[in-house]
Amino acid sequence: MEAEVDKLELMFQKADSDLDYIQYRLEYEIKTNYPDSAGKKNPVTLLKELSAIKSRYRTLHVRFKPIAVEQKETKSRICATFSKTMTMIQELQKQTDLELSPLTKEENTAAEQLKSYMSDL
Repeated sequence: MEAEVDKLELMFQKADSDLDYIQYRLEYEIKTNYPDSAGKKNPVTLLKELSAIKSRYRTLHVRFKPIAVEQKETKSRICATFSKTMTMIQELQKQTDLELSPLTKEENTAAEQLKSYMSDL
């Protein structure tokens, strides 16, 4: 999960950098190619709109970070609880000399996926 959060963080950073570059290029192109744009829609207004979009994007990013952290912590707690539960079941099996029936193909697949996911945390 941490890798996913890091990837999302990098995506946000790249998008922010891309928006900066787009804004810079637009300002340059407008100043160079349209120094006198009287009577037409002001290109600077478009740049201000881009700045507003960028601001909303940053707000979204700020809101995203705590959610991603909480999601990671929640998944870690779920995995820890699951691991403790599996340990308790194994101990109970040993104490009672009972064995569960073998897992089905679907259960084995799910268990392997869960183990893989837990190792990624």
